[in-house]
Amino acid sequence: MSLAKARTFAALHTGKGFIMANPWDAGSARIMQTSQFPALATSSAAFANCLGRADYRVSRDEALAHCREIAEAVDVPVSADLERCFADRPEDVADTIARATETGIVGCSIEDLDETGKALYPIELAAERVRLAVAAAERCGFPFLITARTEGLLIGIQDMDEIVRRLQAYEKAGAHVLYATGVTSTEQAGRLVAAVRRPLNVMALKMLSAPELFAAGVRRVSLGPWFHRAALQGLLDAIDEVQSKGTFTFAARTPNGAAITKLLS
Repeated sequence: MSLAKARTFAALHTGKGFIMANPWDAGSARIMQTSQFPALATSSAAFANCLGRADYRVSRDEALAHCREIAEAVDVPVSADLERCFADRPEDVADTIARATETGIVGCSIEDLDETGKALYPIELAAERVRLAVAAAERCGFPFLITARTEGLLIGIQDMDEIVRRLQAYEKAGAHVLYATGVTSTEQAGRLVAAVRRPLNVMALKMLSAPELFAAGVRRVSLGPWFHRAALQGLLDAIDEVQSKGTFTFAARTPNGAAITKLLS
């Protein structure tokens, strides 16, 4: 099953572009599959929030168990947000990847944000982490895609030359997909597409649109935590109505049991 899913996932990156949704549990994963998303990925932030924690407060064992839960719930390919692979040393990153390949997922990301959460690993170390991640993935027996992420834009690095240098270094290290979190314009995305040969992932933001990104050459748009936060906003709106007005009109806007059962089928 992993081989078929892996081949499907790899093939998606050769087309005109696709949107990858990010569930937070088995139920949301099945609903997203029913809604015709061709591939899914875990969201570290959404999963951590479901455990009552902030992002980056989940253990490796918890994250890998979550990967297995999502992969087993659906028939479409599943990738994973594995943060910085829960390790600093490249050899420990490789161990995380080896374990991840056994959960049923067919790809994962590796970040270059260091353990402080405020700076990036030196580019040589970051590239070596990617290189050993790819080497570990290649030993699993099916095409397991490594997405190398730079978090530079998110921590305030505005030098696009530096972002390009990092993506090119990770591409040279063997990454199958490249990802600069925090891209805010089609122009930025287009520059990155032109700078690398591997598929580029961009995370959805309110100022972007999938058609424009795909036209610029982006191959994958991921939704990150947004569906989960939209669900939380619905909860907050309902709570506000109950507590401020004592009314329950929000219930009329929710799906009934039969509709939910259909979505889960």
